Amino acid sequence: MSDEFDAVLAAVGPRLRDLRRRGGVTLTALSETTGIPISTLSRLESGQRKPGLELLLPLAKAHRVPLDEIVGAPASGDPRVYPRPFKRNGMTVVPLTRRPGGLQAFKQILPAGGTGQEPDPRSHEGYHWLYVLNGRLRVVLGDQDLVLAAGEVAEFDTHLPHWFGNADAHHVEFLSILGPQGERFHIRARYPAD
Repeated sequence: MSDEFDAVLAAVGPRLRDLRRRGGVTLTALSETTGIPISTLSRLESGQRKPGLELLLPLAKAHRVPLDEIVGAPASGDPRVYPRPFKRNGMTVVPLTRRPGGLQAFKQILPAGGTGQEPDPRSHEGYHWLYVLNGRLRVVLGDQDLVLAAGEVAEFDTHLPHWFGNADAHHVEFLSILGPQGERFHIRARYPAD
């Protein structure tokens, strides 16, 4: 039992580091959000400090994940994902997967009336695939400014600066699948021949 317990605790640090990095959060920002000193966060992630509930609960809240995801609780046998939506930059994001690392799937909803936004393209590690479910999505990829309608797909390396927004005054719903750098999908977006 002790070896099993030690293995669970040893896996917490890498999960915490992965959650923080995937969210693009620095140790300093996470410290400000949780009130946990930077040195403690660093020691947790490196496995030099054993995690306790007083540390894990604020970290789970800051990362917006259930505590069992951080500790790697065994599956309950129920395959359903119970998403906990959150807001980011006015957009509702619904996680559709529950494991850190590998591919992550999200449903994203941009509310109606968001056409006046000035694009602010960003880049990061990874690879992105998206599918428009409803509405018209404006996608800025590098120097391209595209409009994707319902049923259209795009795929790109996220090192390319990118931004999403409403193409018109209506709401937009789309699925996003994000993968680590180097991981590719089997469906490719193609431009029609002129």
